[in-house]
Amino acid sequence: MLEVTKLECRRGDRRLFSDLDFALGAGTLLHVRGRNGSGKTTLLRTLCGLFTPDAGEIRWQGESIRRLGEDYRRDLLYFGHLNGIKGDLTGIENLAVAATLDGDDVHRPAIWEALERIGLAGFEDLPTRMLSQGQKKRVALARLILTRSRLWVLDEPFTALDVDAVTLLQSLISTHVDAGGLAVLTTHQEVPLTSGQVERLDLGN
Repeated sequence: MLEVTKLECRRGDRRLFSDLDFALGAGTLLHVRGRNGSGKTTLLRTLCGLFTPDAGEIRWQGESIRRLGEDYRRDLLYFGHLNGIKGDLTGIENLAVAATLDGDDVHRPAIWEALERIGLAGFEDLPTRMLSQGQKKRVALARLILTRSRLWVLDEPFTALDVDAVTLLQSLISTHVDAGGLAVLTTHQEVPLTSGQVERLDLGN
């Protein structure tokens, strides 16, 4: 499903990685590892088309992601360091906007159910600026319950989560991969990632 060939990325005059090759099939989780500054976030952003590599190509189902454009982005969900939620909007409103931008046909009852499942029952109608950092993170992670995207790219998704939320996120990722989805993630935490096929990529070695 996802192929990376001879990928090279630089930050200023510094080369983060080069000649990077890997191919991932359906039902696979790729755990990207490496020290701080090794290029993990840059790689994930490049896979999402948010950063242009200095060399190499990324293909989704055999086609360049540059040529696929919006067709690729409809298959992609990116979860970065920032929560990507608006403080003046409620959790319900944030998820409704995200679903529209992702091209997912999601109805309000499903959003309420997702927030309840993620542990935010009773907080659905509050502006998210009133929530704790962990609760804001939960609002953002509720997208994983609602999305139909086949490729999840998750940059440190377990940060700022309590034990219950970590367990739920593990379950969501595992269910996605077991159903034939694909996940690429970074994490500094020692957590069991999935019961399916796990591959590891070490940067900076």
